[in-house]
Amino acid sequence: MTLTQHDISREIARQATAHAATGEAAHHPARGYAPYRSSRLRHPAQPLVTVQDPEGAELSGPAFGLTDVTELDADLTRQHTGEPLGERITVTGRVLDRGGRPVRGQLVEIWQANASGRYAHRRDRHRAPLDPHFTGVGRCLTDAQGEYAFTTVKPGAYPWRNHHNAWRPAHIHFSLFGTAFTQRLVTQMYFPGDPLFPYDPILQSVTDPAARARLVATYDHDLSVPEWSLGYRWDIVLDGPTATWTEEDR
Repeated sequence: MTLTQHDISREIARQATAHAATGEAAHHPARGYAPYRSSRLRHPAQPLVTVQDPEGAELSGPAFGLTDVTELDADLTRQHTGEPLGERITVTGRVLDRGGRPVRGQLVEIWQANASGRYAHRRDRHRAPLDPHFTGVGRCLTDAQGEYAFTTVKPGAYPWRNHHNAWRPAHIHFSLFGTAFTQRLVTQMYFPGDPLFPYDPILQSVTDPAARARLVATYDHDLSVPEWSLGYRWDIVLDGPTATWTEEDR
């Protein structure tokens, strides 16, 4: 039987009610969150294996990139010969530890759909146009104040096959590296006021409202560049009680 959005919404409501009844703040979602169907198939079902040789894991892991990080990597609108379609935006913020201290030299990577809601990936079969001038991938290093900054276009919503008529809110994927590959964290940033928030089981799997709100960027008019781009601010806290939810905790 194909589940409808109404079926999923009822499940989301039951999960939210159950969470509220505990009276506890669940900052990270359950690995087997039922409305997010594929999470039950993808999360580890067995105890994690202790790596006896951490340096060996480093040697077999992928490289950070073929070249050094450059200024062009952080501007996704200048990586091709023409201008990409869509609403140009600036996304910036700080990467902080639990004490509010800046995390310097952090490698921050992003990837996203284009303005039509399609990824430049061979497995994306969404019947929306590809943009020859937008690949949707960028990276930068945090500065001495722990700040990162990207120029890109606002991604579009897109359908996915979790259930009938399922749509994902506009979002940007973030990946953060510490001093080693094994210190990677992955999360998503959302845009304020998106009407799809209540319908998305991935976002709603973060059942604590305060933790869920930390995944939504803030529009900052002072970051907007006249006749160029709108500005959004989104800080990332790596650990502690106000940590940003990450997919690695699934």
